Amino acid sequence: MRKIALFAAALVLAAPAAAEHHRAPAAKAPTAALSPAAQQALTPVIADARRDKDRARDAWRHPVETLAFFRVEPGMTVVDYMPSTGWWTRILVPYLGTGGRYIGINPDNRTLEERMRQFFGNLGETLPAKVTEWTGVPGERIGAYNTDGLPASLNGTVDRVLIFREMHNLWRMNLMHRELTAMRRLLKADGMLGIEQHRAKADAPADYTDASKGYLREKDVIALVEAHGFTLVGKSEINANPADPANHTGGVWMLPPGLRGVADADKPRLQAIGESDRMTLLFRKRP
Repeated sequence: MRKIALFAAALVLAAPAAAEHHRAPAAKAPTAALSPAAQQALTPVIADARRDKDRARDAWRHPVETLAFFRVEPGMTVVDYMPSTGWWTRILVPYLGTGGRYIGINPDNRTLEERMRQFFGNLGETLPAKVTEWTGVPGERIGAYNTDGLPASLNGTVDRVLIFREMHNLWRMNLMHRELTAMRRLLKADGMLGIEQHRAKADAPADYTDASKGYLREKDVIALVEAHGFTLVGKSEINANPADPANHTGGVWMLPPGLRGVADADKPRLQAIGESDRMTLLFRKRP
């Protein structure tokens, strides 16, 4: 996708896969805690055998701590924006439980060029069956839409919208305004938006933070989201990686697990860095 092909390749390479040869980061203290009931519900989900291929990335993606920071609890209605190959889907669907609802959302079909539709189009027709395969949960319990097909009845019913490492794609596809506006409509009056995103250095030059490298400056993400009717309520360093210089010529995709375009001689250095440095931000819908 650069605009199309490289974007698709980036998503495939950044998709869940065992990141087997790079070191795991040191454990980090959580910045929020789940309720005892939520912890009890989440523990078997994280340990489920269906996640065996996903588990290698837990040390980098911190699913328990991230969901705690985003204040996600069983029984909630949660939107997973651009679920891709389902790394978070396989956690969220069983964790939310029968009293909750998982909704996967992809961008507006009308904004997708033909080659992009094979990856992101008609989510309602493809995601429910995949979720059943991934989790065993019946597909009829799964909400799945592109934003142009969102029913008005969903407006004001969602507790959380979660965007994992997709803000750069919204920026470079010119979808930021359309998609954030749709997300805000979905949220309840006290609903919250959680964002995890590859983080550029605060002084990174503009030609590195134009979204083409996957990295964005934290202050730019905050400003963009707040301009769309949200208020920042918290930041967490749970997904930080100080070892990432965030200056890779081929962008974030040169890091594990993708190592895209990396010569064999350079792989040990990049594997030693590990996955990208990431901001983790929580916003509340503003009246």
